[in-house]
Amino acid sequence: MASEKILEKGIRQNSSKRRKGGFITLPFIIANEALEKVPSYALVPSMMLYLKSNYNMTIAAGHNLINLWQAVSNFAPILGAFFADSYMGRFVTIGLGSVSSFLGVTILWLTALMPQARPPPCDHLTQSCKSATAGQLGILVCALFFKSMGAGGIRPCSMPFGADQLSNSSEKTLESYFSWYYAAASLGGSLGLTVVIYILQMYGWTVGYGVCACLMFLAALAFYIASPLYVKRKASTSLFTGFVQVLAASYKNRNLPFPPQKLGYHRGKNSEMTVPSERLRFLNKACIIRNAEQEIGPDGLALDPWRVCTVLKVEELKALLKVIPIWSTGIVMAIAGSQHSFPVLQASSMNRHVFRGFDIPAASLTVFVYLTTVVWVILYERVIIPLASKIKGKQVYISVKLRMGIGLFLSVLALGLTAMVENARLSKAIQEGHVKNPSAMVNMSVMWLLPQYIVMGVAESLSILGQFEFYHREFPKTMSSIGNSLYFLSLAVAHILSSALFNIVSQTTSRDGKPSWVADNLNEARFDNYYWLLAGLSVLNVFYYIICSRSYGSTSDVIDEGYVSEEE
Repeated sequence: MASEKILEKGIRQNSSKRRKGGFITLPFIIANEALEKVPSYALVPSMMLYLKSNYNMTIAAGHNLINLWQAVSNFAPILGAFFADSYMGRFVTIGLGSVSSFLGVTILWLTALMPQARPPPCDHLTQSCKSATAGQLGILVCALFFKSMGAGGIRPCSMPFGADQLSNSSEKTLESYFSWYYAAASLGGSLGLTVVIYILQMYGWTVGYGVCACLMFLAALAFYIASPLYVKRKASTSLFTGFVQVLAASYKNRNLPFPPQKLGYHRGKNSEMTVPSERLRFLNKACIIRNAEQEIGPDGLALDPWRVCTVLKVEELKALLKVIPIWSTGIVMAIAGSQHSFPVLQASSMNRHVFRGFDIPAASLTVFVYLTTVVWVILYERVIIPLASKIKGKQVYISVKLRMGIGLFLSVLALGLTAMVENARLSKAIQEGHVKNPSAMVNMSVMWLLPQYIVMGVAESLSILGQFEFYHREFPKTMSSIGNSLYFLSLAVAHILSSALFNIVSQTTSRDGKPSWVADNLNEARFDNYYWLLAGLSVLNVFYYIICSRSYGSTSDVIDEGYVSEEE
């Protein structure tokens, strides 16, 4: 009887362990990401107005601060991915990121709540404004820093953590998961750009930022409440350290001849990968064994990993280096999407009246980008692909690289539309005599901005979602978070380059006393020319992508080894 009870208990424990993960965990993971997106998307477009009205900043100073903040926010996922894959695991990283984001938004709420945390309002009679003190700016920067670090913990790990729960699922299931995950995140962003922005406009910064803090608390709670249900993968050894070891070992062994095929390479303990691939062949020297007795221990591990590495480590570095050209093509599109200040100011200068008693908040217009994303995912999954498959008589699948390319092309069209609409708005402002009045409202409906937002929404759906899926397919599971963070790295680089481009255009087009293309007064500026410049760069980027895509092969020979699947 005792042995039967022990056996029955063991069966129950094993069945309980098998029940971890699966679809039941996805609502909690997606809810965490979607709720984090609500305040994040509300803060970015409204931040310029907050800095101008509460910190007395100019457009240039606010633009640079926002770009720096967004650059840090999108570089932080690289650090988050590193710690998740190498030390803490994804569960801990997402949890800490949620707490950090909550702290950041709470501190930002306190800056709106406490007058001492901000400079005094401008004196309109004397037209004098006091700048924020170092302490006041320190509190603001602290709030933005905690929010950035929180984003660095959540964004690179959330989608791969959900994929961990579906580790035995088909590619079609994973593709659907990626699509609905991105749609839910876009829906969260849409709520931030509509509901929260409306609250900010109607009830002020204190109430609006208080709502953001509450939502961030719910995001952390939604994630932690399902902790017993998750599959929690342990972190592997440090990937970045391994990459440096491969580079060091390949340099030290640069004069060694290549051994005969399938002989003389360090395969590692219990590894199925015995021979490195032929691409980037110079890195293969990192796994050449000179003397097995002196370099390989009894346990099958290298005694000095800085002199000889495993074939798997070499192939992981190759996988990362191989995707860099295609990754770089997303930077120009990200530059176009990082223009947070101008769209809000442009919309605020147009007629935003929709129906009786309601004006669309200027910062809410970009919601149409994310609503388009949600609608496109539904149409793509439920209408376009099933209909195309029915017509063809077989399952139709649009390749990831083709989707990314179409997205880049559509971004060119969106930028062209932006330039044309701004040119029409500027002409209208000149006709109505508003050149010297930057706060004047032009008699032109804000609905003229919808086409550019809709086209950009489809472009981002194809390109950005394609990037996430591309990295997940091309990288082994040991690099899932790092692969996912590459998109955010492109955003970080884009914000830095955007700030540099903005400053260069400002300086080079303001000579001889003329207002620059990006002057504070929109009615004197030429933002239409600025967007034509972005469109021209995007055209060149499309041709660059075609070259990179055609020269790209496959990394299907990278085996998912070294990925520890035990629970933490």
